[in-house]
Amino acid sequence: MSRSVSTWSYRPGEWVAIFGAATTLLLPDSEKQRAAQLWELVDGGAGFDATLDQLLAPGLSVLPAFVLIGTDEGPTKVIVRGAGVRATLTTDAESVELDGSTVTTWVERTLEGVTSLSVSVGGAGADGPDYLIDGGLVRVARVDHPPHAAPAASGAPEEAPAAAVAAPVVVPAPEDDAVEEPEVGADLPEVDAVPDAAIAADDAATELFSIDEPSPLDDEADTSSVSPPAFDPMPEDGPTPDPSGMVWAPDAPSASPMAPPPPPPFPGAVPAADHDGMTRAGVTGDDVGPTPPGIPGQPQAPSVTRPVATLVISNGESVEVDRVVLIGRAPEARRFTATEQPRLVTVPSPLHEISSTHVEVRPGSGVDHGSAVVTDMGSTNGTVLVQPGLEPEELQPGIAVQLIPGAIINLGDGVTIQVMNP
Repeated sequence: MSRSVSTWSYRPGEWVAIFGAATTLLLPDSEKQRAAQLWELVDGGAGFDATLDQLLAPGLSVLPAFVLIGTDEGPTKVIVRGAGVRATLTTDAESVELDGSTVTTWVERTLEGVTSLSVSVGGAGADGPDYLIDGGLVRVARVDHPPHAAPAASGAPEEAPAAAVAAPVVVPAPEDDAVEEPEVGADLPEVDAVPDAAIAADDAATELFSIDEPSPLDDEADTSSVSPPAFDPMPEDGPTPDPSGMVWAPDAPSASPMAPPPPPPFPGAVPAADHDGMTRAGVTGDDVGPTPPGIPGQPQAPSVTRPVATLVISNGESVEVDRVVLIGRAPEARRFTATEQPRLVTVPSPLHEISSTHVEVRPGSGVDHGSAVVTDMGSTNGTVLVQPGLEPEELQPGIAVQLIPGAIINLGDGVTIQVMNP
């Protein structure tokens, strides 16, 4: 028996579960409003890290319990938190038990080659029947992958054993000698009038053994509701008449001849082929990127060919700023070309307070030429910058700030970055 890899089984309960293509999220009943907000994210295919960032945005202290499962490509990731929350992961070599009630934060485990996964959140229904689901939002007390057997009511019944399959109903055919067909052209014998009682008995027998089939006269009874023949949009010869009266030709442009012309370009818009080199990873929605540096109308300063600063991270790592540097819990470079690939620096974040791509540090240009600048990449918990002789400031997403040697960049979760001369 084969099923889609996204098929789970669940037992109804009080928790709310969201089943997505890459992640599965379970929340207690007290968080059902959060579940409705996170449904679009998980259902849209968001990965493990993106879902966790959004889940923890209000803070861990206001989230009493949850279960997050990452089933995308690669190893299986599971986080459990809360009393009565348990997960069992089984591989060919071992079986791992996770109990969310044993810690004050959460229990996290990443395993390769997981063959089965079971999560129980307790409550009524934990020992009830199993139902199947490929994606959606339901109330659960337990989930399993691969799925357990489920009843037919789930909409995707298990394959029934041979003994349980109902035999088809067969209508017995009349005996060969029951009806004697007369020869063609032979004179038919006269038949005496049949009594009404015999006709009634014959009608009852006919109704018992008849099979409902459409009558050939049904199509002739009412032709007003008959749909017209299907319209073939690609005839073999000649142009195709459109139902509106227009004629479509294969060589004609795809736009409708009645469509309005495209609006003129916005004054000052930059052509699509132009690229200012300021596109950064991790920024979505409205453009919050920094404005081009320098003074308008004057040429930009030459490109930096040597490091302008050295970043000393609190975990002991040192990074030279001779190109774009992306720092975060799991930094990604999505919008950079092959010739401007940035340096990706991963920092620890035990409480996941640091975003996947938290800040960007790059050599400055224009009036900032010769120094480094830092930009918050729209992080969830923000970034605090402390510069020598200045008050601490919280960076605004997308706004580049020039760095002074000796400055401290605080990412949260105990991670700081000191800016030094190269």
